[in-house]
Amino acid sequence: MPFSSSSFASERALSDRVPGAGVTAVLGPTNTGKTHLAIERMLAHSSGMIGLPLRLLAREVYNKIVARVGPEAVALVTGEEKIKPKSPRYWVSTVEAMPRDLDVSFLAVDEIQIASDLERGHVFTDRILNRRGRDETLLLGAATMRPIIERLLPGVSMITRPRLSQLEFAGDRKITRQPRRTAIVAFSADEVYAIAELIKRQHGGAAVVLGSLSPRTRNAQVEMFQNGDVDYLVATDAVGMGLNLDVDHVAFASDRKFDGYQFRRLTPAEFAQVAGRAGRATRNGTFGTTGRCGPFEPELVNALQNHIFDPVKMLQWRNSKLDFSSLGALQVSLNLAPGHETLTRAPIAEDMRVLDHAARDAEVRDIAHGKAAVERLWETCQVPDYRKLSPAAHAELVTTLYGFLMRKGCIPDSWFAAQIDQADRIDGDIDTLSARIAQIRTWTFVANRPDWLKDPDRWQGTAREVENKLSDALHERLTERFVDRRTSVLMRRLRENTSLNTEIGKTGEVIVEGHVIGRLDGFTFAPDAAEAGSDAKALQAAAQAVLAGEINTRAEKLGNAPDDQFVLTSDGTIRWTGDAVARLTAADEALHPRIRIISDERLTGGPRDKVQARLDLWLKTHIEKLLGPMFELSKAEDVTGIARGIAYQLVEALGVLERPKIANELKDLDQPSRATLRKYGVRFGAYHIYFPGILKPAARALAALLWALKQDNVDLSALSGAQHLASSGRTSFPVDKSLPRDAYRVLGYKQAGERAVRVDILERLADLIRPALAWRENSPGEKPGGAFDGRGFVVTQAMTSLTGSAGEDFASVLRALGYRMEKRAPLPPKPAAPVATEMPAAEPSAEAPATEEAAAPVDAAIEAAPEAVTVEDAPGMEQHDEPAHEVPALEASPEAPVTPEDAPGIAPPAEETAAPAEAAAEAAPAETAATEAAASPDAAAPEAAPAEAAATPAEPELVEVWRPGGRHEDRKPRHERHRHQRHHNQRPQQAGAEAGAAPAEGEAAQSADGEKRGERHRHGGHRRDGGRDFRKPREGGEGAPRQEGRDDRNRNFQGREQGKDRDKDRDRNRDNKKFGGDRDKGRDNRGRDRDKGRDRRDRESGPSLRPYASSANPRERDRPADPNSPFAKLAALKEQLSGRKE
Repeated sequence: MPFSSSSFASERALSDRVPGAGVTAVLGPTNTGKTHLAIERMLAHSSGMIGLPLRLLAREVYNKIVARVGPEAVALVTGEEKIKPKSPRYWVSTVEAMPRDLDVSFLAVDEIQIASDLERGHVFTDRILNRRGRDETLLLGAATMRPIIERLLPGVSMITRPRLSQLEFAGDRKITRQPRRTAIVAFSADEVYAIAELIKRQHGGAAVVLGSLSPRTRNAQVEMFQNGDVDYLVATDAVGMGLNLDVDHVAFASDRKFDGYQFRRLTPAEFAQVAGRAGRATRNGTFGTTGRCGPFEPELVNALQNHIFDPVKMLQWRNSKLDFSSLGALQVSLNLAPGHETLTRAPIAEDMRVLDHAARDAEVRDIAHGKAAVERLWETCQVPDYRKLSPAAHAELVTTLYGFLMRKGCIPDSWFAAQIDQADRIDGDIDTLSARIAQIRTWTFVANRPDWLKDPDRWQGTAREVENKLSDALHERLTERFVDRRTSVLMRRLRENTSLNTEIGKTGEVIVEGHVIGRLDGFTFAPDAAEAGSDAKALQAAAQAVLAGEINTRAEKLGNAPDDQFVLTSDGTIRWTGDAVARLTAADEALHPRIRIISDERLTGGPRDKVQARLDLWLKTHIEKLLGPMFELSKAEDVTGIARGIAYQLVEALGVLERPKIANELKDLDQPSRATLRKYGVRFGAYHIYFPGILKPAARALAALLWALKQDNVDLSALSGAQHLASSGRTSFPVDKSLPRDAYRVLGYKQAGERAVRVDILERLADLIRPALAWRENSPGEKPGGAFDGRGFVVTQAMTSLTGSAGEDFASVLRALGYRMEKRAPLPPKPAAPVATEMPAAEPSAEAPATEEAAAPVDAAIEAAPEAVTVEDAPGMEQHDEPAHEVPALEASPEAPVTPEDAPGIAPPAEETAAPAEAAAEAAPAETAATEAAASPDAAAPEAAPAEAAATPAEPELVEVWRPGGRHEDRKPRHERHRHQRHHNQRPQQAGAEAGAAPAEGEAAQSADGEKRGERHRHGGHRRDGGRDFRKPREGGEGAPRQEGRDDRNRNFQGREQGKDRDKDRDRNRDNKKFGGDRDKGRDNRGRDRDKGRDRRDRESGPSLRPYASSANPRERDRPADPNSPFAKLAALKEQLSGRKE
């Protein structure tokens, strides 16, 4: 080796010479070839060392020298990387990492103007003053350093080199308008990222260079720019430090930076250092502004173009001859002032702050005794703070390392391995990977200290491997985020102005030169969003010819396509083989919507007409296929009169029509017309008139779509969700409040409470409730499921399983259908041998809990139902107009008289000869009598004592019983609204009986009950509240309970008799041709005609379709009783039983 092994040979030689002897300062602006000159001069010597300002630049110079003399002759020394062959001749290093114990023939320091930098300047000043080559020393830098170098180093040789190319000002341009081969300079990572993303969208991508990147990542990014993969480089001012890049233009996106102490504007010399990267070698370059950077002043532009800058007047200095005798002596020596007027003491640097923090640590003070310990502490303080967490965090790390070195002699391998393992992960985004790289750079620096680890070579390799892995991952993330390779390559081909190979893939991709630039969806070309830049028109022009031919070919194929290739989606889009080709729009008629083709201007003329005709034909066929019964009904010629009006409304309602809307028309619809409608598939249900054949999901989804097209404010997403639930086969599902009620109707559902229930399921539910309400104690056959006492029902599993709901959901459905719930005591078990005297006691105890609720005002009962119902909406009473074999017990016909068994809830009329007070007492509900008996236990009949004694030991568990609730008075027809109030004083008992005759009028019956009680309270009769009861006192004292059991036996006996004589009654009624035999005798002709008209309506629509039983003609009670009617038999039986008891 041709250099001395003495540690400070160059310093000793310096003392024998003039300070500037053998020193040459090569000064000049950028792009003057200074670095190239230094390399050439070093290679001319037997040994040499060059100090460079950046690790990236050091790596670049190292590669150049290796290419000329081989890797075995060149060593690379940086803070985080060491490549040291056995016998290197040339050393490439960063200025901070320049080895001190080498005596080389040649030494060079680059970018000496950094000596004025507040943070790093003192290091460069030390190298300028104290480091020399044995034969030659070169100082390279800006011309602004000439005066101060001449003063510091008398006898120095000065060489000024002119710039090889011209630098011109290009003004201000938008970022997206920057020319190719541009470097855009910003001074924060966030700003760099934002600019790079913008350039990616417009020009295909950009390379990114930041000071926080590892050398490997920055090399990879610069390589992309140098190779032409991208035409733009976005960087911080790190590019101004000697990087040789193929840049034609430098654009400043900002002119302010944070220098470690404050935000300030760049000096003219700093602007020149960065702008000088443009126009390398002999190629001229330009500079300008962009983004948020303000325009440059003319003086600044002139200085940059002509390289006229103020000279450097002061350099930063810190004492390099340190006293390690003690910790205090070291701090004192670091704070010495310089002895030259051009030098100033540097601000407290990072290593000095760490030393001050360590000096305050008691453990460190205990250890740092002696020269070796203090010198080791200062070496530890030189660890750079790459993490930039906080000064305290970095000082804590340094003291930890120092503790390991002093107590254990080295850093434990296990602890060091754990630190590296924390950083050995490649997941995360750019910022996460950058933080891990900063962490691993710290451990790489530590591993490169020769005696800090037991096996430094092994840990150097491990740390370098992890850093390379993280660097590669970061490069991939940067490239993925800021570079679109396919677009950049495509732009390059377009710029070369060569013909492009264009084709269309099987799935519609438009491919130019192997790159997808867009997609042909149906008849519409959608360019890729990434191709929306300045070259988008050129791309589309290249694909125009092939697109026109493909669209015409597709139009021909669609015109001949079979029906199964078309699909109508829930949002009204017609798709052909998966591509959207048309969309439905509203028309005058819901069943005949219009079609709007989805295409661009390329589909015109004959091909477009052919597409339109084929789509119109398919849509017409599709609608008629799914909704065929409606078209058949609308074209039927044998549907006339009222039936035709009903058919029109049913078609307008798209196959599902609520029955209350046509209640008046149904009353006047005769049986032949009903049969005609049924022939076309129409079903008359208790709640809806509908087509059972088109309740299938596909038909209902189409109907809902056609309905939605006619609406203005329908939430299509909510409607699509409801369609999905309906198509899944559910009988009910929760209601979406954002959808109107009609939306569920056209889907084939009824919004009932909190759930939407399918209309056919509601009919089946009504079929289960109807026999439960029609059942009586002694009715023949088995007791129907859910039957309770003939006036209510209990919920069964069959009912809840129908709707797929239970609990409060099912209760809301029943309330919406017009039912109200009462808590009732369970019915007592039926005795084996019933005794007449036991019945009155058992009956009140069973119905007593319902008495108070039954006595409540009628309005409270109405409010209990959240949805008022019409006559047709009371499923427990309403019988739909279907063939009699479905529900024979409730089918009304001219031949079958309405009996208590046929119409549940009908109370037999009182005998005409009974006294008014007795008649009122008979008409009062058993519950009221039981309540009165409970309120007056002293006056109660002796027969009630056993029941009270039996009820005393334990309270029975109440049962939820549902009863028809009717509808609110406000929803009744106007001419019917107050008829009940006009007549209730004249005929309270008959009002209750007539209300029972039409069970759909559940509320009317309840209203009559309440009014009778209210009338009792108004007219007198002893009550608990001091009122008077006009009823005649019965045996056993005033207010004693009625013989309810006797009345029930009468009713049951009459039921059995009627079961035997039903055929005879039907024959008799058929002969009489009107209901009730000769009950109309004695009335005038006017009354007889009115009764005939009513009886004819009864035969056509059944008793359940009469508007309101409570509003029947008040004169009807004056008619003489028909001796052949069941009521006459019931009255005779009642007298017979009363006589037996007496």
